[in-house]
Amino acid sequence: MTVRVRFFARFRELLGTDISAEPAPGTVLADLVRDLAGRNREGYVAIFDEHGAFREFVIVMRNGKRIETAAAASTIVVDGDEIAIFPPVAGG
Repeated sequence: MTVRVRFFARFRELLGTDISAEPAPGTVLADLVRDLAGRNREGYVAIFDEHGAFREFVIVMRNGKRIETAAAASTIVVDGDEIAIFPPVAGG
């Protein structure tokens, strides 16, 4: 099973982008991102709080649709999924 994970803006600077991951069947989205972010301490801390939950401002998308960060803990990834992780968006 292959899942594409893309980090954007500051997260991309810390963790890279367009990562091809091969999670085990039954892996939930939050665990996949936690595993990838764990490769860089600063990247992990930018995305997750001290309890391992997504920070409230993180935007999570799966196949182009936004997923609430709380739901990411129970959303199982499947072959071909595209996951996008964004920091807060600001503009004027």
